[in-house]
Amino acid sequence: MADDGGGTAPRPLPGRRRRAWTLGLRARVLTAFAMGALVLSALLAAVTYGLVRENLVRQRESVAVNQAYLNARSLRDSLRSTGVDVSSVLDSLTPAGGGSPVLVRQGVVFAPLGIGLEELPPELRSIVASGQPARMRFSLDGESQLGVGLPLPSVQAAYFEVTSFRELEGALRSLGLSLLAAALVTTIAGAALGASVSRRVLRPLADVSAAAVAIAGGRLDTRMATTDDADLGTLVTSFNEMASALQERIERDARFASDVSHELRSPLTTLSASIHVLEARREDMPERAQAALDLLVADVARFSAMVEDLLEISRFDAGAAHLDLEEVRIGELVMHAVDASTDADVPVAVAGDTVDCVVQADKRRVVRVIANLIGNAESHGGGVVGVSIALLDDHVHIAVDDAGPGVDEVDRDRIFERFSRGSAAGSRGSGAGVGLGLALVREHVELHGGRVWVEARGTGEPGSRFVVELPVAGEAPAAPDTGPAGVPVGQASP
Repeated sequence: MADDGGGTAPRPLPGRRRRAWTLGLRARVLTAFAMGALVLSALLAAVTYGLVRENLVRQRESVAVNQAYLNARSLRDSLRSTGVDVSSVLDSLTPAGGGSPVLVRQGVVFAPLGIGLEELPPELRSIVASGQPARMRFSLDGESQLGVGLPLPSVQAAYFEVTSFRELEGALRSLGLSLLAAALVTTIAGAALGASVSRRVLRPLADVSAAAVAIAGGRLDTRMATTDDADLGTLVTSFNEMASALQERIERDARFASDVSHELRSPLTTLSASIHVLEARREDMPERAQAALDLLVADVARFSAMVEDLLEISRFDAGAAHLDLEEVRIGELVMHAVDASTDADVPVAVAGDTVDCVVQADKRRVVRVIANLIGNAESHGGGVVGVSIALLDDHVHIAVDDAGPGVDEVDRDRIFERFSRGSAAGSRGSGAGVGLGLALVREHVELHGGRVWVEARGTGEPGSRFVVELPVAGEAPAAPDTGPAGVPVGQASP
């Protein structure tokens, strides 16, 4: 249920498709910086780890092979002497990195450090047995080992030296952890840089958003500050030109409505005076003329109300609307407004804690709010069911219930727009009005610092409830025990 009028929904720009993003623009910039830093740091860490590992392993193998050749040469010279103690000679050797020597001579295996011939890879033993030196990496007890085998044909022996990579693998693990920590630090630094850059880059967009919100709120003179940035200058200039054009158009339309309304008052006054003259001679007219006069009187009254509404709206647009505030008992004021707005018996329920409730209000505007809501209910809502006044959180709630078909949720905000009917406009009432009644209600209420909305009736019955919320000023002196019609306040009036 709402005022009548019309409106069209905005259409999306052609050729554009709306895309749903789960992250905002700032979050996407921050994520891009963080992911870029992570990928770059991970790539650098992987390349660094690979190069360092390759160099360290190659260096360790070279040292182990050279030392194995030196030990083999020393062992060969010692074994040429007769009566030499092989075990003592092996103990005197210094394998690289604490390696383990293994000697095979005439079928006898000498392994003083526990690693025997069986632990060596068969391929390595086979190559050395064929008279060729060889080296081979293998795993022993879960650790990487390097085996170097050298044949010693002059003393009928073969020498093997096993070097562990345990220390090297520990160093590589420490290097990997350090590179991982560096990658994490780089990622965090990238995210911090992205946050800083996003704040700087998006600050102009935040300014545009704030200016757009201000313009939407009615401050049409809002403009963005000029900038020396070549990229942002076009945006600022275009936005300011758009705001100026919008302000000029709105002001032009407001002036047009105000001028038309003022120009219509003079002929409307003359027409009203002429109708009064005709009404004075109504009895002298034939029946068909009287019916035509009744139609003319109703249309002129409707036309007069429309002109008054347009004038009132133009005052709001021009910023000329002001409040004549005074302290009033809201319960008494609403009762008087209901009595003055309709000839029907409308029950008014005043909550007990609202009896002495006082608000700072402009009486004329509050009465106009009640009259418009009642008129809207009678025209489109099947009539007024009741009016109630309650106090909630230092605010007075004035509710007007009707018996109409109700207002769809999609129309509950639109019906307070100017010239708006809502989706059910074509099937409601007689279509009287031009869609300014509820718009004026919202303007009057917001001028008092309050708000107005429509909701379904809480009783489960069909119809709508229009609620006006006004701030409370305080409590008035003791009020009389009866209302304006002699009915006890706090009960429903007939």
